[in-house]
Amino acid sequence: MALLELQKINKNFGGVQALHNVSLTIEGGEIYGLIGPNGAGKTTLFNVITGVYSPSSGGVEFNGESLVGRKPHQVAISGIARTFQNIRLFQKMTVLENVMIGTHANTSTGPIGAIFNTKSARSEEKLIRVQSRAWLDYVGILSQADNLAKNLSYGDQRRLEIARALAMKPKLLALDEPAAGMNATETDELKLLIRRIRSDGVSILLIEHDVKLIMNLCDRVAVLDYGQKIAEDVPNLVRRDPNVIQAYLGGELP
Repeated sequence: MALLELQKINKNFGGVQALHNVSLTIEGGEIYGLIGPNGAGKTTLFNVITGVYSPSSGGVEFNGESLVGRKPHQVAISGIARTFQNIRLFQKMTVLENVMIGTHANTSTGPIGAIFNTKSARSEEKLIRVQSRAWLDYVGILSQADNLAKNLSYGDQRRLEIARALAMKPKLLALDEPAAGMNATETDELKLLIRRIRSDGVSILLIEHDVKLIMNLCDRVAVLDYGQKIAEDVPNLVRRDPNVIQAYLGGELP
C-alpha cells in the first residue's frame, strides 16, 4: 500500500481549473519530487495534500485513510508535516520556542493542566525542551537555540522550519521550495539533510524550482504543466521526456 495516494484530483477556482485529473503515489521511504514551470499547479496540489484546499473532486489517501475534508492541523496530526515557500516563523520568539510549537500535535497536557501548571504539565514541558533541542542539533543549529528567529541567517531559518516540522514526528515531510534563496554551499548541506531524514524513516515530498537538485536527489519525479501531470518516472527518464523538455521552453533539463 502506498503511503500517499492522489486519485484524479481536480481543483477549480471559479472558472479556472488549476488541477486536472492528477493522480500519483508516494511510497514509504521515498524522496518524491514535484516540478513544473511557474503556474503549473505545484503549490495548489501541495495545498490540497496538506488540507489548505479541499479538492473539487478526487481522493487523497494517506496511510490508508482519506484526508479529504480534513483541516491542516488534522492532516498534521495524521502524519504529514510541511514547510512553506515563504518562511513562516515566529520571528520574535526564540529558535527553541519555534521548535517547541511544532510538538503541539503530540502533547497530552490539556488546558486544565496548562492553566494550573500541574506536575505532569511541568514534566512534559521539560521533555519538550529536551526533544526540541535534539531537533535543533539534528539540523545543525543547536548553538542558535536562544537567539530570536529573526536574527538567523536565511539558510538557518530554512533549517529551523524543517526542525519544527520534524518535531511533529511526521511520516511524510512536505518541503515547499526549501532551497529557495540558498547559496551553493547551503544547498549542498540541505541535500545531505534531506537524505539523512529519509534514512531515518521519513518519506519526503519535495517541490523545488532547482531542477538539478530534484534530479540529483529524488527517487521519482512528477512533472505538472497547466495543472496536468505530463510525466512521472525516475529522474533519468523524466529529464529526457519530450513533453517535459517542451514544457521547459525547449531547453534540455540539467
